[in-house]
Amino acid sequence: MNSTNHTVVVTGIGATTPLGGDAASTWEGLLAGRSGVSTLEQDWAAELPVRIAGQIAVEPGEVIPRPQARKLDRSAQFALIAAKEAWADAGFTAKAGEDSAVDPHRLGAVIASGIGGVTTLLDQYDVLKEKGVRRVSPHTVPMLMPNSPAANVGIELGAMSGVHTPVSACASGAEAIGYAIEMIRTGRADVVVAGGTEAAIHPLPIVAFGNMMAMSKNNDDPQGASRPYDADRNGFVLGEGAGVIVLESEEHAKARGAKIYAEAVGQGISADAHHITQPEPSGNGIAAALQNLLDSTDLKPAEIVHVNAHATSTPQGDVAEIKALRKAFGDDVDHMAIASTKSMTGHLLGGAGGVETVATVLALKHRMAPPTINIENLDPEVDADIIRNEARALPEGRIAALNDSFGFGGHNVVLAFRTV
Repeated sequence: MNSTNHTVVVTGIGATTPLGGDAASTWEGLLAGRSGVSTLEQDWAAELPVRIAGQIAVEPGEVIPRPQARKLDRSAQFALIAAKEAWADAGFTAKAGEDSAVDPHRLGAVIASGIGGVTTLLDQYDVLKEKGVRRVSPHTVPMLMPNSPAANVGIELGAMSGVHTPVSACASGAEAIGYAIEMIRTGRADVVVAGGTEAAIHPLPIVAFGNMMAMSKNNDDPQGASRPYDADRNGFVLGEGAGVIVLESEEHAKARGAKIYAEAVGQGISADAHHITQPEPSGNGIAAALQNLLDSTDLKPAEIVHVNAHATSTPQGDVAEIKALRKAFGDDVDHMAIASTKSMTGHLLGGAGGVETVATVLALKHRMAPPTINIENLDPEVDADIIRNEARALPEGRIAALNDSFGFGGHNVVLAFRTV
C-alpha cells in the first residue's frame, strides 16, 4: 500500500451548521434556499455594529455529553459532531482497532480551523480578570489550541497514521481535505477523516471584522444580508459550524463494501502574494490554483458542470473569483452552474471548506445543485451562469464539480470531485 496514485473516494459525510444539526438537514435547507442567518439575541450583541450571524441550528450540548463538552471549545465540539456523523455514515461502527474495518495505523485525521479556540481564549481571560486565577479552567490550553479539533477527533476515532491541522484562514477546511487526499493518494493512509470547523461568534471577532469593513451591517434584514453576486452586496455574514468527510482509497472502500459518494479527484493550491486581507483583483492567483488542479489531475474543464464558489458577498472577492474561472477555463465556464451556499449559511471561515465540500459532494450524488439566494440585481461584472434563488438539476453522465476556498493572506485552494 505504499505505491503512489491511489484513487481516492468519499465514503462518509457529516455536518452541523446554521441550517441543521446534521448533513441531511443542512442539505435539505440548502436545496430549499433557506437562510440560516438570524439576529444575535445575546446581551453582549445589543451595542455591536453587526448584530447578525449564521448561528448553529442545534447546540452541541444537546448532542455531546456535558462532562465531555465542558472540556472542549465549541470548534472542537462542532468537529466531533460532524466527524462522528461522517464516520457512522461511512459504515464504521467502532473506533479504529476495535474491529477489523480499518487499521488504526492506516487511519488519519485532518481537521482545520482558521482561528482556533478563540472564544475559549477570550472567555477565560474575562474569568481571570473578573474572578481571579483560581477560577480559570485547567482545560483552557487544550481547549484553545488550534489543533484541538483534529486531536480530539483523532482520539475519538483512533487515528494513528497522523493527525494534522492546516491553518490558512478561510481556506483551512479545504486545505485539510486536500492534504487528506494526498495522504491516501501517496499510500500513507487508507482512510482519512477530514474537514473544517469554526466557532468565532463573539464580540471581539465580530467587531474586528466589522471595523475592517468586511461584514454586512444589514441588521434589519438578517436573512437577506448575505447576497453573493448581487450588485448591492456589502460584506459577509459570520457563521459557525463544521463539515467533515471520510476519504478512503477506492480499493479499501470496495474491499469492505462501502457506499461511495464521489471520487475526490484532487486539489489545486496557490498564493496571491498580494495583500494580507484583500484579494488580488485580476484573479491571477486563483487562476493559478485552478490551473494547478488541471495540471496535477486528469480532470478536463468540459467535465466540470458545477462550482461551489468561495463567493463571500464582498464587492471585490466575488468578481475576482469569476475572473479567475474565465482565465483558467475560458468558454468552458459557460456550462458551469455556479453557486455560493454562503448566501444561506453565512461564512464559516475555517469551517467553510468542510461544509461546502459536503454540499459539493451531495450535489454530485443527487445531481442537484443548491442556489445562491438573495440575488435581486446581478452584478454586471459577474460574467457567469449563477444559480439564482432556486436549486438546479445537474446533467446526467460522468460529471465533476469544484469547491473553491480562499483565505486572508492570499491562500487559494480548489478541490475537485467527480461522479462514480
